[in-house]
Amino acid sequence: MSEARPGTVYWLTTVPSPTPEPLIADGRVDVAIVGGGFTGLWTALALTETDPGLRVAVLEMESVGFGASGRNGGFCCASLTHGLANGLRHFPDEVDILQREGIDNLRALVAFTRRHRIDCELEETGILDVADASHQVEEMRDWAAESTRLGEPLEFLDRTAVQAEVHSPLWQAGLYRAGRDVMLNPARLVRGLARVAAERGVRIHEATRVTNVERRAGGVRLRTAAGATLDADHVVVATSAYSGWLRRLQSRFVPVYDYALVSEPMTPAQRESIGWRRRQGMSDSNNQFHYFRLTADDRILWGGYDAVYHYGNEVAPRLDSRPATFARLEGHFRHAFPQLAGLRFPFRWGGAIDTTSRFTVTFGQSMGGRLTYALGYTGLGVAASRWAGGVVRDFILRPESELLRLRFVRSEPFPFPPEPLRYAAVELVRRELDRADRNEGRRGLLLRTLDAAGIGFDS
Repeated sequence: MSEARPGTVYWLTTVPSPTPEPLIADGRVDVAIVGGGFTGLWTALALTETDPGLRVAVLEMESVGFGASGRNGGFCCASLTHGLANGLRHFPDEVDILQREGIDNLRALVAFTRRHRIDCELEETGILDVADASHQVEEMRDWAAESTRLGEPLEFLDRTAVQAEVHSPLWQAGLYRAGRDVMLNPARLVRGLARVAAERGVRIHEATRVTNVERRAGGVRLRTAAGATLDADHVVVATSAYSGWLRRLQSRFVPVYDYALVSEPMTPAQRESIGWRRRQGMSDSNNQFHYFRLTADDRILWGGYDAVYHYGNEVAPRLDSRPATFARLEGHFRHAFPQLAGLRFPFRWGGAIDTTSRFTVTFGQSMGGRLTYALGYTGLGVAASRWAGGVVRDFILRPESELLRLRFVRSEPFPFPPEPLRYAAVELVRRELDRADRNEGRRGLLLRTLDAAGIGFDS
């Protein structure tokens, strides 16, 4: 039997442990980036692509990819809007542009990994969403027709077809989307981005916690927990769910904890028993949904369902492990795949997702345009962070960019209320979502009201 390792992120075991080079002396750069995840590194790459002579430093409080960039499921999707339906709800006038931008962005990301020989176990598998409740079947059939009409082709699979793809007694229908989703190892990708950035001269300082940013004449000054200072013309805040340290961002997002399991490698017999020959990334269609996929060495990653908010936007290492959720997820897995009763899950971890009320990334500036931020991907940031890095680059270097005129970029999501209202509101919405799942998807008055106002909560 495999020994369980709660808190151990499977992806991070597949890459070498870095040797940090903290910022220990005062210095000056053109652009300082706070956060060594996808957003920060893609921004550094976009900046140096446009101006190779730019002096750029990335300051990361732990190690590159420590946060959401190394803890996610490795689903890399073209959508910038958290799906076509959400894009139509919030940005109907721009959704065609955003769809094209998303597809081009994903293609460029894949090309970048190949050009720079980043071995991130990338597989162009597509996505298979499945229905495990009867009321979802006709909804899927209708959405397949509507989505295809709107330019995002979906293949509807009936019960026989979906169970032929992936063998589970739960599946009643499915939607398969090809060409807009790839699976990858996120830790390998983020470390690969760091390598390319360093090759371009970007200084990456790990184990460097920024505690304060202040406006200075002609720029900004960052102070670290170790007492070092870094002066810069511009600062980029790319700390996603860890952005509570910057007061002005606290109303823009809530950090929602998501949890995942990864199994031991399957035996050939176990692998054969589930089908899954096309290796699609998968999720079910509930409000409280599961996402699941195969790794390169034929493990199963199974995550989602619980989306836990902690009072006061709390994010802390002790919250990365939640035994009750791990047990719940494992029970759900056994129900979905009874033929894998003997499969064990040695890897169990959690991490915070930066969620906005419209489920999409939000941008902004302060300090007279000297500080720029991007956050709020709501679980779909693996690819969208590359696009966001380009937008941040445009704020700094290309203010004439047409992307900066998009309402998607210029507008802000509805703010979350302050505590204690924030905690109460999030918990109330969570309960209503759970009730809708248990009531054949019928949404109560609160959820219908929030839908009409374009406000939501998701992971």
